[in-house]
Amino acid sequence: MKIQYEEIRNYLTDIKNAVTNDQYRIEQNSRRQDNRNLFEQYVIDEAKAKEILLNLHVEDFSEIRNNEHKGYEHELLYVFGKDVTLLERFGDSEKEVSLYIKFNKLENRYVIVISFHEQKYPIKYLFK
Repeated sequence: MKIQYEEIRNYLTDIKNAVTNDQYRIEQNSRRQDNRNLFEQYVIDEAKAKEILLNLHVEDFSEIRNNEHKGYEHELLYVFGKDVTLLERFGDSEKEVSLYIKFNKLENRYVIVISFHEQKYPIKYLFK
């Protein structure tokens, strides 16, 4: 599948509109321990998370993946990476953190941030 810059720009516009209008959530259920760990290890609140999401650029885009969960195979998940400076919760220093951010934009334009955590592996960026 050939992914166009314009397609990702439009997708990101939809994501930012949803975030601006509080039509999103960052998953923090028991299956999303990595997401929970980010909030436990760094001083990051809802406002900071929102700021990070609103500062994503097309150049931060990595790939589109099919949802692998049974019954949701038709959904496309968009992966981005972002380097941000965060304050360590236990300590007094700031740290440059490479984030892995994966979105699922539902048909009603509600956005689920499935992944919002430190990268486990380096990301390849499509437009950098």
